[in-house]
Amino acid sequence: MDKRTNIDDAIAEIEDGMTIGVGGWGSRRKPMALVRALARSGRRDLTLVTYGGPDVGWLCAVGAVRRVVTGFVSLDSIPLEPHWRAAREAGRVALVERDEGMIWWGLYAAANRLPFLPIRAGLGSDILRLDPSLRTVTSPYDDGETLIAVPATPLDVALLHVNRADASGNLQVLGPDAHFDELFAGAARRVIASCEAVVATSTLREHPPATVVVNRTAVHAVVEAPRGAHFTANTPDYGRDEAFQRVYAAAAKDPAAWEAFRARYVDVDEATYQRAVAP
Repeated sequence: MDKRTNIDDAIAEIEDGMTIGVGGWGSRRKPMALVRALARSGRRDLTLVTYGGPDVGWLCAVGAVRRVVTGFVSLDSIPLEPHWRAAREAGRVALVERDEGMIWWGLYAAANRLPFLPIRAGLGSDILRLDPSLRTVTSPYDDGETLIAVPATPLDVALLHVNRADASGNLQVLGPDAHFDELFAGAARRVIASCEAVVATSTLREHPPATVVVNRTAVHAVVEAPRGAHFTANTPDYGRDEAFQRVYAAAAKDPAAWEAFRARYVDVDEATYQRAVAP
């Protein structure tokens, strides 16, 4: 089955108020072409579940986000995502802050259709006081250990970006870390994946089998988007665009700078964006 589509048709499936999982990590292999299309779409009241980077800041800056479930929001070389900081300081966005392992476990529970999974992460910290929705469970075995019960985190849609895909939706990551993209896919009712290139399935087989991180049965739409993770890193295809990232970060500090940035890079289609940032 050929699952290829264009970026705007893929994003049109997302509705106001949905819970969106975003793959990648920090400023690494984020599906930024899909994020940019989502920002242009005018969707509102979204919940983002993410190991956060500019996906969070970009969508917060255009007013698309109501709530974020995350352990951090970072640009890696810039420790705290500045557009996220601005949204939080202005009180525009709610935060559900979880340990990184809890984010993992919540997605894993949803992917396995479980209501929760127990974890030790967070014990002895203030997370139970700060998040009264969390519960504890007692081990049914002889040790009787008390653990935190991390609730499942089901997603309406997962957005992913990979190095290569075939038309059927097999997704291949050629860099050193697939992060948690497989779990985002497993936890979602619908998966939209962008890639640097759509290739023949036989081309995927030229690399070790473990590089195919998501099976076609989990993927609903494939979008070919060269440099679709820009300005984040997508090794080995390209690294993070540090110069552009600094421009993006600086735009959070001044309304006039943001309006100029938005006119040039945000309120434009993907082809125009890519021409503007071409190396």
